[in-house]
Amino acid sequence: MVRPLAILLAATGSAVPAVAQTTNEPTDVGAAPQQPFSVTGGVTGVSQYRFRGISLSDEKFAIQGTINLTHDSGFYAGVWSSSTDGFGERGGSNVEFDLYGGYTARIASGATLDVGLLYYAYPGSKGGDFEFFEPYANVSGTLGPATAKVGVAYGFDQDGLANNSNVYVFGDASAGIPNTGFTLKAHVGYSKGSTRLSPSGEYFDWLVGTDYVTGPLTFGIAYVDTDLDGAKAPRGGASKDIVDAAIVVSLTASF
Repeated sequence: MVRPLAILLAATGSAVPAVAQTTNEPTDVGAAPQQPFSVTGGVTGVSQYRFRGISLSDEKFAIQGTINLTHDSGFYAGVWSSSTDGFGERGGSNVEFDLYGGYTARIASGATLDVGLLYYAYPGSKGGDFEFFEPYANVSGTLGPATAKVGVAYGFDQDGLANNSNVYVFGDASAGIPNTGFTLKAHVGYSKGSTRLSPSGEYFDWLVGTDYVTGPLTFGIAYVDTDLDGAKAPRGGASKDIVDAAIVVSLTASF
């Protein structure tokens, strides 16, 4: 999956709550007061964990989970985690643990600004520093059943990025099919930097797929690929296998 940056965040991969909506409608007498905080989350099984097009589970099954705390002011915080496989071919931890926090605000009719900070951690890693911070910002808009988002994530100079910086620019689009539980989705991203986040220094990734929602369950299938090939990938510390095109399937149970 591509986290929501989160994300991914995705990639991408990620779950950032939407801004709370308020109205001027009168409240029913005796109705329970609205709570300022809400908690959401979910557990996902995925055929492989793809982060910005690259398999961090070495093309193996991964289990993922997230929990989010949202305040009606627009502030939110949460944690997201996934099993990995030594970062694919990089060596290191077999788990990724991300902390994030941010703020969403409605900036126009149907448009939302989201800004925040992600901290990527890999407990148990050996052989180097892998943890890093990544501020992000994106703008999303809706028109009927369609949603579009453009955003950027910037990994500034820090030990976990070999004291270099990395920028990731992305665009997402989705559209629900009326009177069905299906949503079509697409993603394209561009990563650039002299870090392990950008094998060969720069690359593109993309995704097309569909989700089907029934109750608390979401079934997903997507075609994921990058423009990294057998020559470019090794120069960035990856292998051809973990950047090849793949069909990724997932099942998420949300609460």
